[in-house]
Amino acid sequence: MNKPYQIESQRAVKRLEQMVAEHDPAVQLVLPMAEMLGWLRQGVGELIRQAGLQLMDLVMEQEVRELAGERSQPQPQRQAHRWGSEQGYCVVMGQKVPVRRPRVRSTDDREVRLGSYELFHRGEPLTETVWEKLMLGLSTRKYGQAVREFTEAYGLEKSTVSERFVEASRTKLKDLMEKRLDRLRLCALLIDATPFEGQQMVVALGIGQDGRKTILGLRQGATENATVVGELLGDLLARGLDFTLPRLYVLDGGKALHAAVKKYAGGAAPVQRCQVHKRRNVLDHLSEQDQPAIARKLNAAYALEDYTEAKKALGQLHRELMDLNPSAARSLEEGLEETLTVHRLRVPPKLRQTLASTNVIESAFSIVEQVCRNVKRWHGGDQRERWVGSGLLVAEKQFRRVKGYKYISALVQQLEASTPSNEPLVRRRKAS
Repeated sequence: MNKPYQIESQRAVKRLEQMVAEHDPAVQLVLPMAEMLGWLRQGVGELIRQAGLQLMDLVMEQEVRELAGERSQPQPQRQAHRWGSEQGYCVVMGQKVPVRRPRVRSTDDREVRLGSYELFHRGEPLTETVWEKLMLGLSTRKYGQAVREFTEAYGLEKSTVSERFVEASRTKLKDLMEKRLDRLRLCALLIDATPFEGQQMVVALGIGQDGRKTILGLRQGATENATVVGELLGDLLARGLDFTLPRLYVLDGGKALHAAVKKYAGGAAPVQRCQVHKRRNVLDHLSEQDQPAIARKLNAAYALEDYTEAKKALGQLHRELMDLNPSAARSLEEGLEETLTVHRLRVPPKLRQTLASTNVIESAFSIVEQVCRNVKRWHGGDQRERWVGSGLLVAEKQFRRVKGYKYISALVQQLEASTPSNEPLVRRRKAS
């Protein structure tokens, strides 16, 4: 609900728009050449800034003239009169610049707001400017020095910048978490959890049938557990994502992720375990001396195009690991079939590079780490979610279509042919 001063501000702007529509008064700016040359010696930017400030004065004075008439001329029908001026400010390029604001009072002694000043005062969205600058790596402490264009600008202290960023990042996180997903047609849904400043951040990313990547949502938890993942998928369902449509689910291998996907998408939903995570888990059991040889064999097996040949190569490697390190062999065997889902679906190698792992999300998190490098202290509340959400939105702007996106239509056909009709448990529960 708008506050009284916001309502008055909107009325003033509408009155100005009506005045311009009816009379369309002209405003003429005349500048002495000597003064302009003085500004030009400091650069074209200084000329534009100073001329802009004078133009603002002329626009406000023209509106005062329309409201109160010409100065020192009797007007029987006068409904407002001049009342001096006071200090105000306009927002330019993310900074507050002081200006003199003329005041007008009605004949019944009420302040009359100027629509022109309200527009100048509103200016550019300062919160959006702050968010963009901080996402580019500018710290709150250096923000004022970096963006100051007017020597007399103010309102750029660290606390002000922080407040503006909190406001902007909270709004962007809210938009991200409430974005409707009804119209998305996804061929794949990737879910991964990454430790971030003592917390687990679980992120869902969708790949559309046009090959474009979209951040769908995120959840913060102390661990990667079924509750956190279930809440994330439940939120996607509530926002319109249809889990009955056939698609590939690419997971990092965690049991909580696997159980949650099967709950929402059905037991027959095709799951691709991340091959990178599998490789990492196997190698973690081995000594540094044995890791290079086993890594080469793993890479060679997953690089095979044929499903049968890839499975045979991994089976042979499993037998070799049983003699070398049974723990590594058991790690390879666990969920082995699901690491070959892209092979079983005969996904072309170029497209398989993306769908065989959750590297897309990890790449996005590398951008999040860059964005967050200036944060020195982490607090409770929504600070982590706001910063991670902002970083993911920055990463999303840099996303390109996946490699091999031209083969997605063939993948969709394979999914439709190989996935039996299996209504997710969550839908059956709702129906009952």
